[in-house]
Amino acid sequence: MNTEHIVRTFVEYFQERGHRHLAGSSLLPPPGDPVLFTTSGMHPLTPYLEGRPHPLGRRLVNIQRCLRTTDLDEVGDDTHLTVFEMLGTWSLGDYEGPRSLSWGHDLLVNGFGIDPGLLHATVFGGDEHSGPDTGSLRTWEELGVPVELTTDENWWSNGPTGPCGPDSEIFMWTGDTPPRSTPTNDDRWVEVWNHVMLRYRRHDDGSLDLLPRPNVDTGLGLERLSAILQGKKSVFETDLFEPWMRSVPPLWHLDQRQLRLVCDHLRSSTVVIGEGVLPSNTGRGYVLRRLVRRVLTTLWRDDPSRTLADLPEELIQHTLDHFGLPGRTGRIRDVLLDEERRFTQLLQRGRRVLSQPRFSAPLTDEDYTYLHDTHGLPRELVRGLRTGTPG
Repeated sequence: MNTEHIVRTFVEYFQERGHRHLAGSSLLPPPGDPVLFTTSGMHPLTPYLEGRPHPLGRRLVNIQRCLRTTDLDEVGDDTHLTVFEMLGTWSLGDYEGPRSLSWGHDLLVNGFGIDPGLLHATVFGGDEHSGPDTGSLRTWEELGVPVELTTDENWWSNGPTGPCGPDSEIFMWTGDTPPRSTPTNDDRWVEVWNHVMLRYRRHDDGSLDLLPRPNVDTGLGLERLSAILQGKKSVFETDLFEPWMRSVPPLWHLDQRQLRLVCDHLRSSTVVIGEGVLPSNTGRGYVLRRLVRRVLTTLWRDDPSRTLADLPEELIQHTLDHFGLPGRTGRIRDVLLDEERRFTQLLQRGRRVLSQPRFSAPLTDEDYTYLHDTHGLPRELVRGLRTGTPG
């Protein structure tokens, strides 16, 4: 089942159950939002989860592109990406958690053909602030799905204050042997779908109040689901990454983790530039700059002659088409090559400055401040130049 078919099956399943298809929002939050990038499918819907009526009604379904920098160091494993897509459903004061879980189980088993014996759920077991999520527990028991009770692992919040509540996560077994453990004890259980029961608002003092209406917010990672349904061990083996994983190895000889990082970061950079962001030293532009420079550092580690000029425009166009971004491949390529040139010049300047006798000893905070303010050399770059791994 290719990714396009997966998305269509998901959206149509919930449309048949009264959900309106909500177009995915930009990767860039609206002005005034303190978050640099949209990090989850629910992020653009926060005002409606807090009680504002949504113009499309109380049942919604969509696919939302997201970016998370918190997982950068994990990119290169089987499941983590920088830019990814989240399939989502919402009940804005309509149905509650048990119905959402029942539909989720039905879609996975009967819609996508997943063996029900490979599923496991986790449910909030209660803490000093809130009792156990008995509705979710009872639903899973009725469906015959094994359940593990947890505390912090199954409590969702969007920060120290604001909407929050218990969640129930659905995991699928990916091991080569029959499962003999629970999701918190074996990473061969891969989280597939999270159903959040937003019932409370947390205040500054940690106290909880009931929201005016309970909501259900679910998120299903498209890339992880595609890997499972296509029988792949990694999200990088799916049809979403096939052009990248086929075209990049002939250009640059990389080990598996390096290849995955380069493909992810270049693909993510293409999306961010396509959204109108340019490299800079602050905010969103700095995130983009960091992605491109991590790519360059990886490429140059074994061969300083490697250049992004060799990147096929077809890969850029494939990514723009998939994410529905009306960008010009030539413009994005120009931005990448300009950042490569700037980084090259910065490295050359940094090496010259650091070769001075005054910087031969261990650097102090005063040294780092001087190098940044006088020569434009960030602390992390200086450390990388001294260890031989700038980035």
